[in-house]
Amino acid sequence: MSDLQVNWRIHPRLPVEYPVIFGGAPFVGEGVVSDISLSGCSVTCDRTVLTGSYVKLSVLLPDPTSSLFIELGKIQWVREHAFGVEFIRVPTHARHRLDRVLSQAETLDINPALAG
Repeated sequence: MSDLQVNWRIHPRLPVEYPVIFGGAPFVGEGVVSDISLSGCSVTCDRTVLTGSYVKLSVLLPDPTSSLFIELGKIQWVREHAFGVEFIRVPTHARHRLDRVLSQAETLDINPALAG
């Protein structure tokens, strides 16, 4: 049998280190977004969260404008001090901004965590 691993993600994730504040009922926490794509992200933190929970996220991007607000996300997996979020509802202006940040990182072929 082969050790082939299939990547089912539609959008590639880029490694980053962006501070994030997240909250859901009944918790609030902060951490670091460790990778991000147009459809989701991974968050590293010390807060305990549950798979299937819904959260709002405020991601602090390196540019000087306001934070990137994800109106609704669903926690898809939890592992030790990290969890994965699928973006469900992202305001249009936030979607465009995220697309711009990711496109610039790919175009410049840089690690977004080191940019700006």
